Parts: sequence; structure tokens; C-alpha cells
Amino acid sequence: MNRRVVITGLGIVAPNGISLDSFTHAIKNGISGIKHDTELQRLKFSCQISGKPDVSQELSLQYFTELEFRNFNSSGILYGVIAGMNAWKDAGLKIEHNDNPDWESGTIFGTGTSGIDKFRESIYKIDNFQTRRLGSTAVAQTMNSGVSAYLGGKLGLGNQVTTNSSACTTGTESILMAYDRIKSGQAKRILAGSTSDSGPYIWGGFDAMRVCTFKHNDSPEAGSRPMSVTASGFVPGSGAGALLIEDLETALARGARIYAEILGGNVNSGGQRGLGTMTAPNPIAVQKCITAAVANAGIKASEIDIINGHLTATSKDSLEIQNWSEALGLEGADFPYINSLKSMVGHCLSGAGSIESVASILQLHHGFIFPNINCEDIHPEISAIIDESRIPRHLINKDIQILAKASFGFGDVNGCVIFKKYN
Repeated sequence: MNRRVVITGLGIVAPNGISLDSFTHAIKNGISGIKHDTELQRLKFSCQISGKPDVSQELSLQYFTELEFRNFNSSGILYGVIAGMNAWKDAGLKIEHNDNPDWESGTIFGTGTSGIDKFRESIYKIDNFQTRRLGSTAVAQTMNSGVSAYLGGKLGLGNQVTTNSSACTTGTESILMAYDRIKSGQAKRILAGSTSDSGPYIWGGFDAMRVCTFKHNDSPEAGSRPMSVTASGFVPGSGAGALLIEDLETALARGARIYAEILGGNVNSGGQRGLGTMTAPNPIAVQKCITAAVANAGIKASEIDIINGHLTATSKDSLEIQNWSEALGLEGADFPYINSLKSMVGHCLSGAGSIESVASILQLHHGFIFPNINCEDIHPEISAIIDESRIPRHLINKDIQILAKASFGFGDVNGCVIFKKYN
């Protein structure tokens, strides 16, 4: 089927902005959302900085009733519901309160885990013989599909309502799953996105692996340094991004504002073979994912104006640039512009792909390229492959047509999606 698939709504809950306006202002101006984290310091983490959205109780109660919010302790679901409902509203869609589900609309909203703080609270109650005090929403808050279930109920969705989970590739994968469902005619619109819980119980394992920076506890905003020679590990982050993805014909029929078109993409795995492991990507699979995405989108590599990379500020950044260069057959000044949102928000784990996709689409729609902050000292292994002019350190106001967004996750899994400005 030759259905075209477009994006008509966006929602964001990020460490440096919760509304689209505040988030757009932040990324255009290189404003970091990374701060000192007193809880990580108290718990003696090596990394004592984090990127965490500032969501007040007052804001939360605009999306949850007081009864729903009583004993609520799942930050990931909170972020996902706010981002998802904002994307729905941004698309100009109404929330109907009647007995009939919206059979043409669904959600694919991913996460890594759900309600880890609620899990901890529940475990202590069970161990203290207080099982009956868990409350009626403990299951909904801790099941992985909790975020999609909450969104499905609040929006009355009658099509597919599910949660995917593929580590840091989750958000990019959810977009491509939604694209496939709409392309095949099984839905008219899907609310796609992903979210990640905040806090030490999510981030502790990474701190133990020594993959988080410990050198910037006194200078949080300088801590996340993708593509920099002084990068010393990622900064843990959290939040959610949401995209209302829709059949073009349906969007035009209701007069929707269209941000961008999804041309195609690819997901694959390196099978943890060759150089691929649980925590390291198989370069052959990464390159194959990128080339397959370009082919699926029906474009030439030279048509890509900008890449929004995975680029976590670890030792793998140079390898990622090499993989992009070899997959696209482009190097030096011929390479597209490339940027990493993680310089401003840290690594939002399962929420990263969707948060970064929202930032990517804002660039296409408004015609700008946001800067890579903390990248004054580009790694020489990277500058040996691509020209430093391809790594913008300042805002560039420029009309861009095609953007490639990729995510690479634990388990040796990859995702790449190609977005095009809607003209």
C-alpha cells in the first residue's frame, strides 16, 4: 500500500523543557538541563549529576485526577502521559468522553521498566506483612505496559495499545512500529513515543559499570560531552517524547498541521556476534541498519542534510561516526551535519530515541540545526573522518529537508528512521 505517513503532533517532557516552546528555546540556545543531584550524592554514586524533568505536582494534576495521583509513584508513566496527551492535543485532536473507543487510533509507547520506585515501595510493604496496603494501582504502575495502558484509557484508544522495549533503541523503534501499522492500513493514527523513569534505582547499574562520568560533579552543565576528546562517560537522564503519527490522507482531511513525513527506516540486531556484545554494537549491523533505512526511505545518502546521532559521550562516539561514514559513503566536508541532544539532556535511556526524535522534527519544521555544546575539543579520531564544520558548535538557521535519526541499544540492537520536512 502506498500510504504516506506524517507527524501531526509532538509532546515533550525533557530535562531542559516540558512544553514545546520551552524545549525549542532550550535546544536552539544550547541550554542544558543537567544539574547536581543531591540524592546521587547521598547514595555515594560516582556520578552525582543527572538530567531530570522538573514536573511539579500542580502540573501533574492537570493530567491525573487527585484520586489517580494518590499513592502514585511512577515517574516514567507520569512523563509519558504528559508527553503523550500533549502530542494528542498538539495534533488538534479532541479527547472524547463517551462509551465508544476510537477504533482507528492506538498507541505504541515504549519503556525500559515501569515504576521502579513503586516496585521498591511495594517490596518493602510485602516484606513487612502489609500486602493489603499496596493499593489498587500498584500493578498498573509497575507493569511494563503501564504507560500505554494509562494513555489508552485517558484517550479512549481502540486500536493497538502496547509497549515496546528495546533498551536505548526503544523510542526510535516505537516510531517505526507505528509507521508500519499505519502504512499497512491497520490504523489511521498511532501515538508513538517512549519514556524512562528517573532516579538511582534506574541509574545505579550504569554507575556500577563505570560508564557514567564522574569528572563533572562540580560542573554539571559541562558533564555531557559527545564527540569531545574529554568525554568521560554519559550523564544519566530521563523523560519522555511523543509523536502523533498519522495517515497523510486522514491528516489532510481534518486540516491538520503537518510537521514532517516519515520516509522509512530499519531496525536490526548484530546478534552479539563478531564485535557485538550485550553492551557493544556490532559495526557491521549498525552500518547495515543505516544503509537499509536509506534504501527503505527511497533516498540517496547524499540527500541527508543532517544526522541526529546516538552519540552518548563515551568511547564509542568515534566508532559511531566511522559507521555513519562507511554506511553512507561520505566523509570530510561531504558528510552531513551531525548533532547529539545528549550534550544538553544526558542519556535518557529508553526515553532517548523519542525525545531526540522530537528535537529532530522541530529542526526540520522550524529550519534550524541545534548546537553540540561541550564539544570545543572534537576527538581527533572523529575529525580525521569528517570535517569539523559538520559538527556545529553554534545554532545554524538553515532550511533542512531530510534528517536521519538513529539509536543503538544494549543487546546489540539498532534503529534508524528517516524524516523529511513536509512541503
